[in-house]
Amino acid sequence: MRICHVITRLIIGGAQENTVLTCRGLAERGHDVTLIAGEETGPEGSLWDKAEEAGCELIRLPAMGRAVSPVQDLLARRELRRTFRRLRPDVVHTHSSKAGILGRSAARAANVPVIVHTIHGMSFNRTQPRLVRGMYRFLEQRAASYTTHFVAVADAMIEQAVAAGIAPRERFSTIRSGIETERFTPRPDERARHRRAWGVADDEIVVGTIARLFENKGYEETLAAMPLAAARSQRLRFVWIGDGAHRPRYEAELRTNGLRQRTHLLGLVQPEQIPSLLNGLDVLVHASRWEGLPRAVVQALLMQVPAVSFDNDGAPEVVIHGETGLLVRYDDVAGLADAIVQLAMDPSLRKRLGECGRTRCLSMFDWRTMVQELHRLYNRLMDQPRR
Repeated sequence: MRICHVITRLIIGGAQENTVLTCRGLAERGHDVTLIAGEETGPEGSLWDKAEEAGCELIRLPAMGRAVSPVQDLLARRELRRTFRRLRPDVVHTHSSKAGILGRSAARAANVPVIVHTIHGMSFNRTQPRLVRGMYRFLEQRAASYTTHFVAVADAMIEQAVAAGIAPRERFSTIRSGIETERFTPRPDERARHRRAWGVADDEIVVGTIARLFENKGYEETLAAMPLAAARSQRLRFVWIGDGAHRPRYEAELRTNGLRQRTHLLGLVQPEQIPSLLNGLDVLVHASRWEGLPRAVVQALLMQVPAVSFDNDGAPEVVIHGETGLLVRYDDVAGLADAIVQLAMDPSLRKRLGECGRTRCLSMFDWRTMVQELHRLYNRLMDQPRR
């Protein structure tokens, strides 16, 4: 098949890693694969180097950026339509909000037979003003009218989309976001090395986060919970992995609440460094306000690091309360602190949850399984009568 994947930008992030791995796997299966993305990156880093190694054709689309810009968006749609008419793909598969709207519209105009869209996280969500949320919902409903099928990274995304009237349930499939699970193997020697570099003693507990330092990624809630937890356990230390536009603001708040010296900010790291760094953590906190499926939690569990998470969106499909981590009611800062302290005080619980999490995630999130399921879906959709 000739397949085009379209995503707004190739920053270091879960949706982007998913897309690059998908293109790589499909290309290895012998398909003619093209990946189209906007050039914009930023403090979140870039995955263009990984895309260049994926074995597919790459097309940079300068007009496609994350921010809404009517003129640039129309230019991006026109360029996508021209590209689809030139390549004549059998399947166009879009990812992320902007690329999803523009890419599906352009694919329809170019008479692409099969149009697929992956919901990595709902484009309209609780964090937006009502008017903005309504606009995105309208655009998604309109784009759904010419979408052949939807892929969701979590069952929760299907439930939300169906409830919002995007499309009937039979036009959705859950395909878990794939990870190179073979790269995630716990290593005690690397644990000791990282903890020495962070100035952490053997008997101290390291609570980590992996996320962009930006709004809605849960840092406001995490910053509120940290003093509550730290006051109850002097052994707690914190490590943040990631960078972003709000770093100065968050550092100032750490200084205000007296936790700057107990928090190590690693900044931006490349994806291949994550497995090694996870060896140094004892607990992962995921307090994102909205997200399809928390990829960082899966990575942590593969390294036998249990998670504390809010119970929203796809998180409960990975953080099984009492089995792979502890779930906290959404926006419950005190509960977040309680869960951190509970895991910090109970090493046997951490060990049991981590081991169960690794076993569960090894079977559910291997990237080859994701590619195989997408391949089967494309074949099935190609065999269906055209709508």
